[in-house]
Amino acid sequence: MKKLLLGVGLVLAAILPGSVLAQGKPVLGVIEFKNESGAGWWRGGVGWELAGMLSNELAATNAFRVVERSKLEAVLQEQNLAASGRVAAGTGARIGKVTGAQYLVAGTVTAYEENTKGTGGGISFKGISLGGKSSEAYLAVDIRVINATTGEIDFVRTVEGRSKGGGISVGLYRGGFGGSLAQENKTPAGKAIRAALVEITDYLECAMVKQDRCLQEYDAKEAKRRDSSRGALKLD
Repeated sequence: MKKLLLGVGLVLAAILPGSVLAQGKPVLGVIEFKNESGAGWWRGGVGWELAGMLSNELAATNAFRVVERSKLEAVLQEQNLAASGRVAAGTGARIGKVTGAQYLVAGTVTAYEENTKGTGGGISFKGISLGGKSSEAYLAVDIRVINATTGEIDFVRTVEGRSKGGGISVGLYRGGFGGSLAQENKTPAGKAIRAALVEITDYLECAMVKQDRCLQEYDAKEAKRRDSSRGALKLD
């Protein structure tokens, strides 16, 4: 029986060279997200909150091992990466050596849009509107996966999240969603954030672990996204 199991293991390792079985689970460290958008819900500490949420999503797949934030943060502060968001030559290797991370995942929120429109039939009392509104949110995140050995970017992707919601709106948030991300849990913004994080997780599992037909699907998604962006530009 032991010989049979060993033989099966050897066969699987031979036919799945890029899989978790052959190489072990990739070890990832998710560093603080950056913001280049006008999102009103972005506040101090949100960058690390997003990093923590993505770390949880990645760990939940059971396809990765994820380095704890506390281990990363100390090294990032030493290298001044928390402020710059950049990885200098040789820095990635040091972070990998100290934390055990093989790759660093860096995310930048590059676009956020939110639209709210009236649908009729709503009531308003002391600044709180119940019904009568429909909201949708759009979020774009640029993801870079940095090789902690070479310092080079091994994977890069722009991921988009969209959501729709309605029913309740609070006048205090006219300029954007304030407060912590916990307050955005059931808002269009929160839903768009979660959708983007799940899409990032699925892409990284596909590109770094599965490496199968799912890559064609993501290539098709990327081509569609680029065509859509190109189509929004009108040239004379």
